[in-house]
Parts: sequence; structure tokens; C-alpha cells
Amino acid sequence: MDTNINNYIVQSEAIEWIPLIENNHHYEGIFVKSLRYDKLTKRSKTILLKFEPGAAYPYHNHPAGEELFVLKGEAIIEKTRLSEGSYLYTPPNFKHSVHTELGCLLLLVIPEEVEIL
Repeated sequence: MDTNINNYIVQSEAIEWIPLIENNHHYEGIFVKSLRYDKLTKRSKTILLKFEPGAAYPYHNHPAGEELFVLKGEAIIEKTRLSEGSYLYTPPNFKHSVHTELGCLLLLVIPEEVEIL
């Protein structure tokens, strides 16, 4: 194991926002930055998501759960408004959708790929 802490630090401002595209579907108004990419599973497990006002992510399942922290703005999940500083842990197989009226910036830890329902 590499024990140099500098090899594990990510400067998020140095990463460009890219449109969120999953399985060839472009989610309009949602942008992503990968903070931790897992080479073994070939996917990002820790990400930043930026939602423009009015953007939405469809109803989906989290097979291994999820952790979500609202850094800015407001996200609406299952008719509940989460504002800046809100933390949400969703247990395995928790299903929900996400949308925003005002826009938001979210930090997400997603151990396994979500399943769009």
C-alpha cells in the first residue's frame, strides 16, 4: 500500500465538471466530478453532483446504500427538503428520486452502481 498521503488528496477545483451520462442517458442539468475512482470495479464511488435549478434524477435503487451530504442549495428527496449541511444515509435497497427547484451541490458516497427503476 502506498503510504504517501499526497497520493490520496484530490483538489476538486482542479477537476472539470462533466455532464452526467449513465448507460448512454444524459441527465440534463446534472454534472459530476469524480473524487474517488475504484480501479477494481471501474466506477467512481465518491462523487460531487451539481444540479442546476429544476434538474432531476429518476427513481432508483441503491443496492449497497448511499451517503449524501448537501454542500450548497437544496435537494428534494421523497418530498423531503434537504438544505445545506443536511446528511442522509440511505440503507441498502433504499429507493428514491432526487430533484431540486433552486439547484444544489451534493457529496455522494455510492458503494455500488444504482439501478434506475
